[in-house]
Amino acid sequence: MPKLALHWQIAIAILCAVFAGSIFSRESAFLGISLYGLSDFIGTMFLSGLKMVVVPLVLASIICAVAGLGSGSGLGRLGGKALAFYMTSSLLAILVGLFFVNLMNPGLVDGVPAKDILNLTDEAALETKLDQVEGKGAEDFAAVFLRMVPPNIVDAAAQGQMLGLISFGLLFGFFMLRLAEKQRDVLQNFWQGVFETMMGMTMLIMKFAPIGVFGLITKTVLATGFGALQPMLWFMLTVIFALATHTFITMPLVLKFLARVNPVRHFQAMAPALLTAFSTASSSGTLPLTMECVEKNAKVSNKTAGFVLPLGATVNMDGTALYECVAAMFIAQAYGLELSFTTQFLIVITALLTSVGVAGIPSASLVAITIILGAIGLPAEGIGLLLLTDRLLDMMRTSVNVFSDSCCAVVIAKSEGEQGVLADAKTAV
Repeated sequence: MPKLALHWQIAIAILCAVFAGSIFSRESAFLGISLYGLSDFIGTMFLSGLKMVVVPLVLASIICAVAGLGSGSGLGRLGGKALAFYMTSSLLAILVGLFFVNLMNPGLVDGVPAKDILNLTDEAALETKLDQVEGKGAEDFAAVFLRMVPPNIVDAAAQGQMLGLISFGLLFGFFMLRLAEKQRDVLQNFWQGVFETMMGMTMLIMKFAPIGVFGLITKTVLATGFGALQPMLWFMLTVIFALATHTFITMPLVLKFLARVNPVRHFQAMAPALLTAFSTASSSGTLPLTMECVEKNAKVSNKTAGFVLPLGATVNMDGTALYECVAAMFIAQAYGLELSFTTQFLIVITALLTSVGVAGIPSASLVAITIILGAIGLPAEGIGLLLLTDRLLDMMRTSVNVFSDSCCAVVIAKSEGEQGVLADAKTAV
């Protein structure tokens, strides 16, 4: 008997949670056990599991990604160009997301923070977050960068200061490649083993996602009814508009003026891979088809595609970075926090760095969002809200990730003087 796919399990869990929340009330109990308390317990357990794997998963993922560049030529011209493109495109995506979330304010309903509608009403915790987040100005920029160089990496990990952990991982991976072959192989095998182990643990936790989703959504519906649907719909539209802008305006402009090729032809060349990415929500799983489309349809050489695309599937997550930024801002708005320019800058930097460490699997961004929320002093409780719309948005942002990878391959191929890429520049319109 075929196993039901995880996204269908989560969809069923959401429907069951909505049904349960609609027929019961917050005071409902079964055998003396509060339904609301039980839902809260289940949801908290799921979120705790996600937070448990954050530190080792992200650290191992970043070290392995840097190690994957290889030594010598791998860190040479192609590597430099690819990393520069990926960091720039991800930054552009995050800025697009930041623009739309500030424009549309999905966390506000009629100008009022949606914390009551979304059941984010822990006043004591909220006051603490206000103290942590608000009142920061331009003079706090230095503190942002100081977090990237923690005096004690173990303490930074324990305190959830992921900026320092990420910068440590980048440096560790970079200098690990400069060791003698024997020592380098030992460390690479170790961190690859850690990464695969943590991936296994993450996938195990995600198997319980339907149960966790049921608890989180039931808790929200019991407390608020269906009022939470309005801000969540507005949040989803904000993400969709931002993703569409990056896909159909930002990246085509890059192709047109940087690579001097026809963006429409590139969309046509990549259509099979984009549809596959949308249906699977996995950039890693789509990688073989992405390479085939880039090589056979876009006419990029195997040398370029074989290097750029696997690297991109690991470190380039435009759609994910954009989503993380919008999600963190949405939750902050819902709590009623006035985020200063400095704090928004911190969100941008954290989203950019964590997007490097997000594995190309469905819903992996949930792990990264916990990092961003922690960096700006917000509780992970708000993640439960994101699960309402996560599957559809996951499919969309994965397609954006894959499209950005393919754009990088085309831009680098043209910069390397390859002929015939998308029927060559002279046919571009």
